[in-house]
Amino acid sequence: MTDAIPDAALEFIDVGEGPSARRIAVRRRPGKGPGLVWLGGFKSDMQGGKAVALDAWAHERGRAIVRFDYSGHGESSGDFAIGTIGSWLEDSVAVFERFCDGPQILIGSSMGGWMALLLAREIRKRAGKASLAGLVLIAPAPDFTEELMWKNFSPAVKKEIETKGFWLRPSEYGDGSPYPITRNLIEEGRNHLVLGSAIDLGCPVRILQGAKDPDVPWQHAFALTHRLPADDVVLTMIQDGDHRLSRPQDIARILAAVAEIG
Repeated sequence: MTDAIPDAALEFIDVGEGPSARRIAVRRRPGKGPGLVWLGGFKSDMQGGKAVALDAWAHERGRAIVRFDYSGHGESSGDFAIGTIGSWLEDSVAVFERFCDGPQILIGSSMGGWMALLLAREIRKRAGKASLAGLVLIAPAPDFTEELMWKNFSPAVKKEIETKGFWLRPSEYGDGSPYPITRNLIEEGRNHLVLGSAIDLGCPVRILQGAKDPDVPWQHAFALTHRLPADDVVLTMIQDGDHRLSRPQDIARILAAVAEIG
């Protein structure tokens, strides 16, 4: 189905100044609203299975969609090892403000779920041309640098991060190469923690979580729902689901959640 759909043209925007300047790769498909904004995961990119399926769904329905890669990811410039939650949020805000108009549904996967919550908070603070229609969060990992990484690291790993400034974490994703978890990522992430208090977004939220997710435990999704207002928040537990949630039946559920919001 997706093979016949031409990919959206690649565009770039410049974010940051001086040594932190980087070029962010964006693929935008114009169309009607509510528009869709894809926020990918840690070390993933906008050409992954879920993002491409969402783009195809939007194309078939004439819906607007924006995908992009954080700095140090995919087709964007920058060094992954110097990226932080704050710098990737800055990328997200810049893309949203430049490319989005009218109501938008933020769709965030894993770290992208955290990014969607942070971006939603920024959108509510600003009076821009685009607004928030809802959130669809897939295996969301808010506060993962603290709750899922630092608190679970062994004393030896913590010491390595504190003394060397990074630790190479083995990976089962991508090309399987280990990737650096830096002290700066952990410490800067503490500026963006959201699970310690109520998260009032003022829009519908749909959460999809795999019960067999080895990276983001289902209890983490429960902790998030307890921080969200009770009205119009739906958590779907996929009993045999893993972290990726990329099987055809998983993608169908994601698309249904997007359609339900608008």
